Amino acid sequence: MQYFDNNNNLKSELRKINYVYENYKFIFYSDLGVFSKDKIDEGSKLLAENYFKYGKKNNKVLDVGCGIGFLGITIAKIMDAKVDMIDINNRAIHLSKMNIKENNIVANVFNSNIYENIKDKYDCIITNPPIRAGKKVYLTIINEAFNYLNDDGELWFVMRTNHGVKTVIKNLQMKYNLDVVDKSLGFYIVKVKNKV
Repeated sequence: MQYFDNNNNLKSELRKINYVYENYKFIFYSDLGVFSKDKIDEGSKLLAENYFKYGKKNNKVLDVGCGIGFLGITIAKIMDAKVDMIDINNRAIHLSKMNIKENNIVANVFNSNIYENIKDKYDCIITNPPIRAGKKVYLTIINEAFNYLNDDGELWFVMRTNHGVKTVIKNLQMKYNLDVVDKSLGFYIVKVKNKV
């Protein structure tokens, strides 16, 4: 069982995770069968906290592969963003809906296999792509993002150094403006924009 699969027979062992950023406090429910089930993973944390510092407020944001909803929910609250969240995993969708309620957020969450059910355009697409789902999946998330971004929209993503991020960056730089916003704990935080 991988976190990007659906297994309706998987038992449930609900647990609570706390997250604090400055004066903001969040509670997230997590469970078996979702990514990083026991804690907010370092990559997602770094991505979110860089976005809080350098991202734009009041954006329309799409969180791709939302898992329990950490990125979308914290960005909705801290950045006053209008957020849509998608995942292919039904349990992740269910947990995200619980966490939206728990944290008193307004956000949309729905099932989508990558961009299959996306009809809108966004100011920002943010993702901690599911590396274990394979190269085809995570490269599709990254490379097709610009079909769903406004002209001045931004793609933000996190990848580990040892997951081939340098090659991904090199390929993106041929077509787009790219900034490495942060490099720490073995992760790259990357922001990509259309060339003006």
